[in-house]
Amino acid sequence: LAAHPHGPLVCVVDISHEEWRVACVELGGRVITEDTGRHSGSPGLVGTLAAHVAALHAHYARRVRAVSVCVAGTVSGTTIIQASGLGWRDVALGPLQPPGIPLIVGNNASLVGLADARRGAGAAARVVLHLTVEVGVGGILVVEGRPVDGATGTGGEFGHMPFGDPALECPCGARGCWDLAVDGRAMARALGRPAPADPRTAAGEIIASAASDPAALDAVARAAHALGRGMGALVNALDPDVVTLSGLAPDLIARTPAALEDGYTSALMRYRRAEPPPVLRSPLGPQGPLIGAADAAFDVLLTEEGLDAWSRGRPR
Repeated sequence: LAAHPHGPLVCVVDISHEEWRVACVELGGRVITEDTGRHSGSPGLVGTLAAHVAALHAHYARRVRAVSVCVAGTVSGTTIIQASGLGWRDVALGPLQPPGIPLIVGNNASLVGLADARRGAGAAARVVLHLTVEVGVGGILVVEGRPVDGATGTGGEFGHMPFGDPALECPCGARGCWDLAVDGRAMARALGRPAPADPRTAAGEIIASAASDPAALDAVARAAHALGRGMGALVNALDPDVVTLSGLAPDLIARTPAALEDGYTSALMRYRRAEPPPVLRSPLGPQGPLIGAADAAFDVLLTEEGLDAWSRGRPR
């Protein structure tokens, strides 16, 4: 089966720490058009993105049935209530919503996890724990294809569990966050460097240099070990069939597999160690957030009400 060439589309807006993307995605997850750019973190970005959404809505007209936003931050409803890496608090995304179509907003790590559970490494499992390392670590528990995101939709903020050093204060306001033990900030700290302005890029550079630099290799190993320990703790608590990884997490494993394995195994309860949940790399790559955000929107659209609205508005 394939999507109809004139079928419904979701306009997806992806806001990461220094980049943005606006794309149209058809049923089934194929990205048919995509614009990208960089940003400085100014809330004025919302106006820029609204203009891109409006242009796509004008071009594809009624085919655009929803706008779905994935953002590197904590969201509730259609508001980013906290995005520590962007320095945003209580940023409303209503300007991204064209008249007459729904606006859906979700955390990017959670939406990658949704896509991976349905279309990626976790597709054969009933209960999937997904983790991604970008700036910090996030993810989601997905049960039978549905994300477990809590009472207010803010669940999955695994990076703000106190698996790190309690002497360190996180930009979120908590102390000892796991975020600070696994990303580019942790690796820079291990190397005696100041906190990087772009932890994601810094982490990628340190991981690459670890092939020939023993100090960088040690920094990467420490981050991988911390990632493994947190994974083990979450497996103990959530009992998934499988753990899937995206972002920089697979690169951490590839560079220092023993460190992650040691952290993971040592954190597991004894009875789990003989057959721990397998740890798998997501195959979706950078398209994961777009596919997950589109899936979340199609969940809303592929209801009796949504299909009836599409049918009533279709040209005869």
